[in-house]
Amino acid sequence: MKSRKPSESLTIMTEIVLPNDTNNLKNLFGGQLLSWMDRCAAISAHRHCRRIVVTATVNHVSFNHPVPQGSIVTLEAKVSRAFSSSMEVFVDVFIEDNTGQGQRIQANEAIYTFVAVDQLGGPIQVPQISPETDLEQKRYDGALRRRQLALILSGKMKPEDATELRALFYPENSPEGKN
Repeated sequence: MKSRKPSESLTIMTEIVLPNDTNNLKNLFGGQLLSWMDRCAAISAHRHCRRIVVTATVNHVSFNHPVPQGSIVTLEAKVSRAFSSSMEVFVDVFIEDNTGQGQRIQANEAIYTFVAVDQLGGPIQVPQISPETDLEQKRYDGALRRRQLALILSGKMKPEDATELRALFYPENSPEGKN
């Protein structure tokens, strides 16, 4: 199976924050943003593997800035790494203010994991990723550490088997750190 570039999975969605999308402070509901991010990330994962995908986990979400009513929200998702049947997808969320200044700031980000499945819901193999940019390489490199941490926390991996995490915290004891 031929590897693919993260840019091939790029998905961009744009929304406007309407009154029914907001809370009592007239800021975007976090749940609404999570829904938009999940859809954007799902399309990105689908573009990568060209198969049916399901959300496996929401690994990380940061709400760094409130998103006021009337803001234009742009979500950009790309697959950062693929494993056997799963894909890690980064979603970057940008907002433009409604003052006419056109300022765009990164307000939030999230990391989702999707699994490609067949028609019966069983996991199937996905293409690997070939990063092109420094940011893509950084996210690719960190994905294995994030995956190992998630597997340890869910009880699916023993800490001593987490080679990437061991190398991060104990470089002198890792196979790479020994001379």
